[in-house]
Amino acid sequence: MKLALYLPNFRDKVTVSELEDLTALAEALDFDSVWTLDRIVVPEASDRAELQHSFGMMEGLPKALPVSSRGEWLQGMPLIPWLAAKTSKVRIGMSIIDTPFRSPGVLAAELATIDHLCDGRLNVGVGSGWMPEEFAAASAAHIFPKRHKHVRETIEIMQGVWANEHFEYHGEFADFEKCGFGAKPVQKPGPPIYFSGLKDPKRSALRIAKYDLSGWIGIQDSPDDIARWRTEIQRELDELGSGRSVDDLDICSMLWTVITDEETDQSPNGKVSNLMVGTAGQITDNLKRYKEAGLTMPLFWPPFQDVPVSKTLDDLKRLKEEILPEVEAA
Repeated sequence: MKLALYLPNFRDKVTVSELEDLTALAEALDFDSVWTLDRIVVPEASDRAELQHSFGMMEGLPKALPVSSRGEWLQGMPLIPWLAAKTSKVRIGMSIIDTPFRSPGVLAAELATIDHLCDGRLNVGVGSGWMPEEFAAASAAHIFPKRHKHVRETIEIMQGVWANEHFEYHGEFADFEKCGFGAKPVQKPGPPIYFSGLKDPKRSALRIAKYDLSGWIGIQDSPDDIARWRTEIQRELDELGSGRSVDDLDICSMLWTVITDEETDQSPNGKVSNLMVGTAGQITDNLKRYKEAGLTMPLFWPPFQDVPVSKTLDDLKRLKEEILPEVEAA
């Protein structure tokens, strides 16, 4: 099981120094990767729980974000080249890049340069976004009804730009003749691409099979959820005749993580279950269940509030030095 850190750049208050401390520790502990979160805006309507959709369009969650519109969070994308300069071993990425907020050709070229900045350690997570208010703020309201198509075109353009000396594309969201886009990525044929799928295994399998993607990323999935996603993705891959196996993929989930002194209620409660919020014993048991279910890389995600970074630093050490050895020995 590979370990990953999901940096808490999306908080009411977070400092660059805190993110630097977390990243340095993840690298020192030989974590596989460090990821940032993509959030362009928090609508003021979120403070009143009056967003058009619930968080992530997921059932059981409020029509609000867990960070105030007056919060001082840090944007995820500018942190990626900064992480490249601050690290030398750990892989880096953003989970996930909402492609409708970026021009596909520009994104492809910039990611190729970033792959040079980090000497071939870039992971690329992509998804469609879910919040109409954020699309409006990003001047992409017209894309919202067709956001999944935008993801497809972006993947095609990234892979084309990365693999070809000259590349042209004629689609709905990008239409250009043959161009050179500068340096190709260090990684060949390009950085690994992860698809974020929260609701539709068929769509995930189609993306993975058609574009030969490297992994799938979910959010707050239980071990039962992971087992179900693996089964359903494999079934779709088989029906497509792709020849791909889910065993060849990184299966990841972003999991809110805190080690507590007292045991927590572990009752199933959808996406807000406390599966990675509990005592060291509870978390060890749950990670064993995740491993058995086929989760290959948990993205440990510090909570949005009420847990200082100093506490998270201690938790990361315990996860790597105390808990993971027991999980791997199981």
